[in-house]
Amino acid sequence: QVQLVESGGGLVQAGDSLRLSCAASGRTFTTFTMGWFRQAPGKEREFVAAINRNGDVTIYGDSVKGRFTISRDNARDNAKSTVYLQMNSLKPEDTAVYYCAARSPRVYVPMSPAEYNYWGQGTQVTVSS
Repeated sequence: QVQLVESGGGLVQAGDSLRLSCAASGRTFTTFTMGWFRQAPGKEREFVAAINRNGDVTIYGDSVKGRFTISRDNARDNAKSTVYLQMNSLKPEDTAVYYCAARSPRVYVPMSPAEYNYWGQGTQVTVSS
């Protein structure tokens, strides 16, 4: 069974930090490209960050560059992978439900949610001013 399970969301104040985690299992996610997206009420799902299978290529949405960092930890048994999103200097406009996503590897790291095959249930991040 394919599972992406996010954790780490919560309520923080502007300027604080949070680290989100996404535990992926059920497929060889260690070979998959992993991404984070977010969706605020009434808005479209927005690309946040993505990382390739080896962790040596990362890309970020313009609104989070310099504040957020994506990383991953691939288990040696090749079945599980954990992806992290370190969020610093949080702003009220970062408030959203954050989703972890995965897709089979390509030569590029995609930014469109339509290119991701697997999704978690989401974790709420609320930043108060």
